[in-house]
Amino acid sequence: MCLRRALFAIWMIPLCAGAANAQFQQAPPQEAPACAQEFFKLRDDAEKKAAAIRAAGERKAPPNEVCPLFNMFVAAQTKMLKYTSENSVWCGIPPQVAESLKKGLAQTSEIRTKVCRAAAAPQQQPGPSLSDALSSPVPNSNNIKTGRGTFDTLTGSPLGK
Repeated sequence: MCLRRALFAIWMIPLCAGAANAQFQQAPPQEAPACAQEFFKLRDDAEKKAAAIRAAGERKAPPNEVCPLFNMFVAAQTKMLKYTSENSVWCGIPPQVAESLKKGLAQTSEIRTKVCRAAAAPQQQPGPSLSDALSSPVPNSNNIKTGRGTFDTLTGSPLGK
């Protein structure tokens, strides 16, 4: 369930950056401002890290492997949010982009916390299966009694002496 939320949060990055992308698409690609190029570098880095988490989710990687990926992804999102908030005025980044990035970062941080807690928790040993619980004990030399029992009628009365 956590990985589903993680994948949802990861897919939020292109949506968050979409408004800024539309803002910068007005200029021809070769004349993109330096601030736009830097923003796109940060966005591409975050998307690569999101793709790594997505790939880990598809192959059902354990939480102790996914936790470092989430840490790197949150760091990339934080850099992108910091750049957006510092350069929004002179670079022309709409305030909606920063708000979307903040929401996405909050969701990703929450998921990262859950995944890293699951990774830090000790692995539980699986309990006995139903067939183990219902099967009879295996006889061995410790649980076989020899000698006279209650219903030993070969040598005398079953009621005893």
